Amino acid sequence: MTENERGKVVAFLDVGTNSVRLLVVRINPNRSYTIISEQKEMVRLGEQEFRSGVLLESAMERSVRVLKNFCDLSRTYGVTEFVAMATSATREASNRAELVDRVKEATGLELQVISGKEEARLIYMGVSTGHHIGRKKAMFLDIGGGSTELALGDQSEHSYLESLKVGAVRLTTMFVKKPDAPVPDAVLAKMRKYVKSSLVRARKEVLQGKVSLAFGSSGTIVNLGEILMRHDSSSHPGVIRYSQLKKLVPYLAGMDLAARRKVQGMNPDRADIIVAGAIILETAMDELRLSEIAVSQRSMRDGMLQDYLGGLEEFPGFRELSVRERSVIQLGRACSIDEEHARRVTAIALELFDSAAKKGLHTMGKKEREILQHAAFLHDVGDFISFNDHHLHSHYIICHAELLGFSNREVLLMANVAKHHRKRAPKLGAVDLRELDAKDQQALVRLSTLLRMAESLDRSHSNLVQNVRFSKVTKRAVKLIVTASGDPQLEMWRMEEDRKAFKKAYGRDLTVVLNNIDG
Repeated sequence: MTENERGKVVAFLDVGTNSVRLLVVRINPNRSYTIISEQKEMVRLGEQEFRSGVLLESAMERSVRVLKNFCDLSRTYGVTEFVAMATSATREASNRAELVDRVKEATGLELQVISGKEEARLIYMGVSTGHHIGRKKAMFLDIGGGSTELALGDQSEHSYLESLKVGAVRLTTMFVKKPDAPVPDAVLAKMRKYVKSSLVRARKEVLQGKVSLAFGSSGTIVNLGEILMRHDSSSHPGVIRYSQLKKLVPYLAGMDLAARRKVQGMNPDRADIIVAGAIILETAMDELRLSEIAVSQRSMRDGMLQDYLGGLEEFPGFRELSVRERSVIQLGRACSIDEEHARRVTAIALELFDSAAKKGLHTMGKKEREILQHAAFLHDVGDFISFNDHHLHSHYIICHAELLGFSNREVLLMANVAKHHRKRAPKLGAVDLRELDAKDQQALVRLSTLLRMAESLDRSHSNLVQNVRFSKVTKRAVKLIVTASGDPQLEMWRMEEDRKAFKKAYGRDLTVVLNNIDG
């Protein structure tokens, strides 16, 4: 099998101040991609560098060894192209050229040393493509080892990029003289003052930008979120509140390093720099007037991938789609769905939804319509596992695919709409639906019925049905006009089976009338 037939495999390497991260991705011929491997290794490339301005020999040796291991691993996956970028520690080091040469000699990699603003741009791309933002103005904050990157933007475009020489490793190196001891209040005050002075320009931009959302990424922020979840019963998963963080900082600073490593939720390898990282986040939230910040698992690696895809002819317009649309299309293509059938079923389902709304058959709105749209596109992803009981497999895949931009509730509703496009209709109050409230369960019954009908109306996968609309609605009955070409015998036969589900969902008897445009 040639590379064109199986897809190209690309490795993305992020060489940071604290860690080296690897992302291996197969770019599939059908314009989807598959993540093959994700790896991270802490190397502390920036160890002591922010005092001397020089990368230590031992730190470079560790980093080169890890990069070689990652390259060797990548080649076992069939990687033919590498994209490698180095950030703060490398760009500020006077001996950065030596590191670049050593990496080239040991691995063959062309290590790109990127600017702070380019790092901020890639982080923005990585995070914004993983969350549903729309046109809201959002702030993106990433606390690295040597620098903190900040961006403002909406779903599709950034309006401000900044890189601050403030990082968890940098501040620890600069201010913490006794790494194994508790961090004194005087040291905390000095760190806060340093971070505050670094934020002067960014503060003005953020406050003028009227930000309505804030996202925090990086290992430091993720780990702080994990610690808070273990220590504060009022914590919400994926959210850090300023009021919580303000209490956490003195708690962590008051311990020696050995005790800090044992804190529940703490990554022991990060315990020596977590206080400095927490000070950066606490001060930033205070100065930028953020009461809370959403924790993102996305990072610069994801931005590197999105930037790479944006330069491929095979992905035209992919960036212009919303994060939800990209996520759904990506999953469908990764599972090799019949995309023409999926789009036809989606179109028919939305026609049924809109026509039913006009006739007063339901009062559902845009949110439910979008759930139906995505569930219709993905209703057959279960075929990827097996055609037998594929509706059950579709439910499983949608629930576990980590669809970006959706809440857990939305994913669950979408998965259940897809699940019930065939076989048994959903039952209100069923045990397996207990995570959906009464309103969602009612929406599920009605949406899955429309999807069931839409699937029936393209049962032959022949695109015979051109248009559908409801008419003559009474308290007891409704008529559905199906305009079709050719001989939609299979479609009309299947619609007879859907009348019972329609009566249960909408409380009316359904009559289906065929309008054949071929005469």
